Amino acid sequence: MRFVWAVVAFLIAAVMIGAGIAQRTVFEGPSTETQTIQTDGSAAYTLIDGAVLTRLPGAQTVTAEGDGAVFAAYGRTADLRAWLADTTFTEVTVDGEGAVSNATSTPTPTPTSTPSPSASAGAAADEAATDGESAGDDAAAPVVRNPAGSDLWLEEFQGDGSLTMPLQLPDTMSVLLASDGSEPAPSTIVLSWPVPVTTPWAGPLIVGGSIVLLVGIFLYVLAIRHSRRSRGPRRKGLPMPVTEPIDLAVEGADKGVITSGAPASRRSVSSRRRALVVVPAVAATTLLFAGCSADAWPDLASSATPTPTETVIVPEGQQAPAVTENQAERIVSEMAATIASADAAGDAGLAATRLGGAALAERQTNYTLRAAIPEHPALPAIPASPVEIVLPQAFDGWPRSVLTVVENDADTTVAPTIMLLTQEDPWSDYKAMYVASLEASTELPDVAASYVGAYQVPPDSGFLSLAPDDLAAAYADVINNGENSEYWSKFDTQGDLLLAGIQANKDQRTADLAQTGTNTAEIAFESVAGSQEPFALATLEGGAIVAVNVNDNDTVKPTNTDAVIKLLDNPAVKTLTGVEESSTGFFTTYSDQLFFYVPAQGSSEQIRLLGYRSSILEAKVIP
Repeated sequence: MRFVWAVVAFLIAAVMIGAGIAQRTVFEGPSTETQTIQTDGSAAYTLIDGAVLTRLPGAQTVTAEGDGAVFAAYGRTADLRAWLADTTFTEVTVDGEGAVSNATSTPTPTPTSTPSPSASAGAAADEAATDGESAGDDAAAPVVRNPAGSDLWLEEFQGDGSLTMPLQLPDTMSVLLASDGSEPAPSTIVLSWPVPVTTPWAGPLIVGGSIVLLVGIFLYVLAIRHSRRSRGPRRKGLPMPVTEPIDLAVEGADKGVITSGAPASRRSVSSRRRALVVVPAVAATTLLFAGCSADAWPDLASSATPTPTETVIVPEGQQAPAVTENQAERIVSEMAATIASADAAGDAGLAATRLGGAALAERQTNYTLRAAIPEHPALPAIPASPVEIVLPQAFDGWPRSVLTVVENDADTTVAPTIMLLTQEDPWSDYKAMYVASLEASTELPDVAASYVGAYQVPPDSGFLSLAPDDLAAAYADVINNGENSEYWSKFDTQGDLLLAGIQANKDQRTADLAQTGTNTAEIAFESVAGSQEPFALATLEGGAIVAVNVNDNDTVKPTNTDAVIKLLDNPAVKTLTGVEESSTGFFTTYSDQLFFYVPAQGSSEQIRLLGYRSSILEAKVIP
């Protein structure tokens, strides 16, 4: 009977273990779900909408196959649509029932007026001029542009013939596929998502079957043992021979020894055989345990109690930040490399691809001076990293801006660089409009996180202690009149190194002229608001960081009709004017790029200068 129960246990164990293994192999479903999309291959761009990517939960893998170069990038859906607003593209979408389809979208003729700051992303894209040029009456014609390298993308990929991208994007982001902007985009697209496969009974079945198997082995061993003990026919006892007394005088080996049981050699062999039977069973059980992962067991754990986490509250109605932190770091790195090349070659055209406004104007002048005066110093390089602060404007339209503070890895003794970067339209690169060095021991105000962004304070805002539109003129008045200025009390002048430096320069130049041109020449100084528009981003305290431009002008002219002004020790003015002397005098302009912290209206704080850059801008002969 023991053999019968052992066989039954073996059968039950085989069924249980087999069922458990089958759940993990032949009966296990596919681990991914795929969706193949075939387009007609007529358009140069394909937009895969975020709703298609998030049709199923989990990470997405996008594979694009084409005949040549394959380009892909992802970014916010609104930004990608704005970039495609003036051209024909294939759009892959999903309907309410989950069916994926694709169709061709064509541009709509729109006026070429400059977009307003409150315009939406789509309207701004439609209204902005393509690549800085007017679209004219032919605005509906597809525009050919290479998408590689755009500052709009959060990340881009390139391949040849085929490209596979593992992604994990929310439904607010989309994927752009292209070749080089002139050839058709890849026509075969394969989307795949991981499918969670669980076999909660595989583990219990395999473990339970292993236990039953051990029970069967135990029963089998007992059956064999019982069979061996009961082996042979039962016989009646034979007559015992007459025994004789044992001679106790016999010593050692001559004494009779009575033993019972099997020989030692037989017991050893039997024990080894039983051990060999048990060891494979234990080894098999260990292997089965090793093959059972967490998804092969029922989830019996109680749900964890959620713990509260710190929440960042975004103001209601606030738009998305212009860039992400990683995006800003990439933009700054590319900008630094481009401007470094422009500085080395003195190429103002190359510099103009990454600079604008006052930042470009000072470098154009610097290149002119360095070309004529080899010993003239170059402007400080723009550091590539690390980007310590990223404060993007929370705005969906264009132009959009971002404030950055970048340390100098190459020289830690150099003050950090603060910059205001602006993107004019979806097709333009970000350009540095203001570039300055932070003052020593500058304490920056608290600003919003980079993933929240800050709203632009209107130029005429009355919520600041001084409106951004009035800031440059007010600071110029402080430079001109010092403590007699009506704005003197509004500014923190104690730690203002620029103000002290300008006054020291005035005193020195006045003294020098008094030694060489007494009663024959005079010098006058005047600071005025520059031509660059101010820009302000709100801080957490209700104030704002404001970037403005101030021009410091000085006029040197003779007071005697027989006198002339000679440029003996001023090669910069001599180079810019092209003359060595003048009977009418010279007019020289220095440009100041300034960053201020302006507190909120009603605050007891003063306006603080955060950083500045001052350099010669132009010089001309007084007519």
